[in-house]
Amino acid sequence: QVQLVESGGGLVQAGGSLRLSCAASGSIRSINAMGWYRQAPGKQRELVAIITRSGSTNYAGSVKGRFTISRDNAKNTVYLQMNSLKPEDTAVYYCNADIDWVGIPINYWGQGTQVTVSS
Repeated sequence: QVQLVESGGGLVQAGGSLRLSCAASGSIRSINAMGWYRQAPGKQRELVAIITRSGSTNYAGSVKGRFTISRDNAKNTVYLQMNSLKPEDTAVYYCNADIDWVGIPINYWGQGTQVTVSS
């Protein structure tokens, strides 16, 4: 069994910062791409940032320059540093990863963590 567990969400004022973490656990052989998505009430889930195993990154235009994704391959963990937060960043943030534990990569989602930015 493989599991993704997020932490670090919460309530913050506009302009503030939060750091999300997502740790993968289980009999993992390797993890390919890891990413963060978010879903605001009444909206579709959208990509926030993604990072490959080698460290290449890609960001949504709305967060570029404010958010930084990183990962620790030894800990099977991905992070999202969020700075200069805006009320429109309020959403449930989900971790996503392509994890190989049975010989082929399988896509997994975390349970989500709430981020609320007050104005």
